[in-house]
Amino acid sequence: MILQLDPPIPVTTPQGDGFAHLLIDYSSEYDLYWVVFLDKSGECWTYSNKDIRAQKNITLGRKQITDPNRRQHGDLTNVSTLSSN
Repeated sequence: MILQLDPPIPVTTPQGDGFAHLLIDYSSEYDLYWVVFLDKSGECWTYSNKDIRAQKNITLGRKQITDPNRRQHGDLTNVSTLSSN
């Protein structure tokens, strides 16, 4: 399924800020994919759900994300340090 976003959603990607115009959903077995036009270059890229974040929005209290690849909730990067002794 392809959904056209109206209005487009401002997002932050690993390549900079842009606007998501389309959302692609292949099924429950796959990530969502966001079609984004980048602000600086005008290039069109498709990003997996884990690679983008909503842009800063002071009105909604959303602060700027410096690393769009950093997980906000349930960060499992240190799972290997847990032991089951």
